[in-house]
Amino acid sequence: MSLTPNRRQFLTAAAVAASATALPAGLGTWKAGAQPSGSSQGSAAGSVANVTLNVGRGMADMTGEPLGAGENGYAVLKQNTTGLRLRQFARAFIFGDDADNRVVHVTADMGLMFQSIHLEVLKRLKAIFGDLYNESNVLIGASHTHVAPGGTSGHLMVDLTTLGFRPVTFEAVVTGVVKAIERAHADYVPSNVHLTKGIAQDCGVNRSHEAFELNPEEEKALFPGGVNPESTTLHITRGGTEVGFINWYGIHPTTFGAEHTIIDGDNKGYAAWKTEVDNGVNHREPAGAPFVAAFAMSAPGDISPNMGLVPKSGPAGEDEAESARILGKRQMDATNGEAVALPGGGVETLHKWVDLSNVQIDGQFTPDGQEHRTGPAILGAAFAASSQEDGGGEPALGFNEGQRGGTPWVQQMNKVLVPDSAREIQGEKEMLLPVGYIDGLLQQTHMFSITRIGGFTLVTNGLEPTTVSGYRMRRHVAEVLGVPLDTVICQGYTNSYGHYVTTPEEYAQQDYEGGATAFGKYTLCAMISIYDEIAHAIKDGIKLDSGAAAGDLTGKIPPSPSGARVIDSAPIGKQFGDVIEVTDTVTIGSAAIASFVSANPNNDLRLEDGYMLVKNSAGEVVSSDYDQGTVVEFAKDGVYTTSKVTWDTTGFAPGTYEILMRGSSLKIDGQLQPYEGKATVNLVR
Repeated sequence: MSLTPNRRQFLTAAAVAASATALPAGLGTWKAGAQPSGSSQGSAAGSVANVTLNVGRGMADMTGEPLGAGENGYAVLKQNTTGLRLRQFARAFIFGDDADNRVVHVTADMGLMFQSIHLEVLKRLKAIFGDLYNESNVLIGASHTHVAPGGTSGHLMVDLTTLGFRPVTFEAVVTGVVKAIERAHADYVPSNVHLTKGIAQDCGVNRSHEAFELNPEEEKALFPGGVNPESTTLHITRGGTEVGFINWYGIHPTTFGAEHTIIDGDNKGYAAWKTEVDNGVNHREPAGAPFVAAFAMSAPGDISPNMGLVPKSGPAGEDEAESARILGKRQMDATNGEAVALPGGGVETLHKWVDLSNVQIDGQFTPDGQEHRTGPAILGAAFAASSQEDGGGEPALGFNEGQRGGTPWVQQMNKVLVPDSAREIQGEKEMLLPVGYIDGLLQQTHMFSITRIGGFTLVTNGLEPTTVSGYRMRRHVAEVLGVPLDTVICQGYTNSYGHYVTTPEEYAQQDYEGGATAFGKYTLCAMISIYDEIAHAIKDGIKLDSGAAAGDLTGKIPPSPSGARVIDSAPIGKQFGDVIEVTDTVTIGSAAIASFVSANPNNDLRLEDGYMLVKNSAGEVVSSDYDQGTVVEFAKDGVYTTSKVTWDTTGFAPGTYEILMRGSSLKIDGQLQPYEGKATVNLVR
């Protein structure tokens, strides 16, 4: 990496210098006249600009099956992978103090995070490190891209949408996460940590504004337009040079619609990839990455990248890839923000497993001051309608969100078939799918954690909080701990998945998010009561019974039939790697295209190696499937597989280049036979 300070390093140094004056936690609040987001909780007195901790960073390729695997997010059965644009990565950080209290934070480029993955990662970490990394201190979050292979849940409700479990993709994810943590462990050295708050301009719109408007006026005033543009970044520096960060910002990575089948990290994946490339990272060699940039989730439940409130209406319109890049760059820009003083301290994390289907809620946590309870998960008609702003679901079934009038026949069915006890818990929901009454359909026992890193507080859970839901959880934890709100972040999609959580007020609208708030109208109140207990235990040094997970269901869901291994064949007279077609001469700035006879790419995912390379006349690799400028597509015609490489030649010099396609064919004896194809392209001005 160059020793010349780049723009990020310069701005980081400036932020550190500015924060040395112990700026108040509300500095930089984005709405004139609004209550500063940290002004009512805690004090910056005695706070510090930099906290010295031990920090490790690591990243690893975790790309799943690029052909025929159902994708997570939209629940569209025909959305199966056909190639890749951006490979999936796991980005890990380990934070520790002088007493060797540690916490692991991982951001994985995938749609959802599941208990099955968390438990398997813990099992493998125990085999390597003993009890050093365990249930209490390993947090694995999903970036929530909707265009990555799924089939890794172990709970049938999710794996149904991918037509079963995908063992190959599951193994790729777990292997990548463990390898990223191993690399972070090896990188674990004294470092400085500091916090900034930036503003992500024009980066998301509230897709359920009518529901948002039902919240109290004082909360709506904090989020004009229903969007929280605040972006929080925890920076890691060594010797005055930034070497990585974790950023939290709430936006759905649904820039690519439900018809898209090319693996991509969407806006957050692009932001991470581009930041790392700008800081000298070669993603084909992640073991030696000089910079790790994780763009994690916060509370994006009701925030869409589709500004026109219809699918494919991102800033670049129908060009979904360009919209993802634009929104990614806006998130990148927001990492250079105002310094936020940290209270200081070491590393501490406390968690509790709770069955969300059976929580008695004290009236102090509910809007009406009355006791309420949660119940077994029931998903509503609005859930089946999916987010009609982002797409998904099956429109032909006729389900609607509340803003479109709901689904009258489900309303009538509820009056006749649903018991009063369920109506009391589920409130206004048009109840459709009682998934919590069938064991193994949907995870109901979830882990709730509060983690403190040098005074920065991270509140994690496995749900999808809306903007105001996330704010309420942050606010309550900040009040109990007596710390500035600016230093507290709520992160969903962590260690499990349990659908959405809205405020009780938003729930009444029964838009998609309310219909997907599975455990009832007062789910958020239950979660705040759980965090209240954890936060008081941290504050008062009380030992907390952490409970236990409900059990590992991995392997109990039947594997997807489409994931079965099939012997590869090449057409008569052809061999694997043979060129089918190539654009011999290409004008710089146009696409070079080459297609090949190939084998099923799922046979060999080629992690940290890749399927294709572009080499110049000197034999140097100038592009690959680790670059944003290439797309690799796979297609199957009966027993035959073909691949097509599309390479964006913008910015390359004239000359002769080779496009290489690599893979492995499955032979009748079960062995893999590597192959390589080569196509020649001439670039001209």
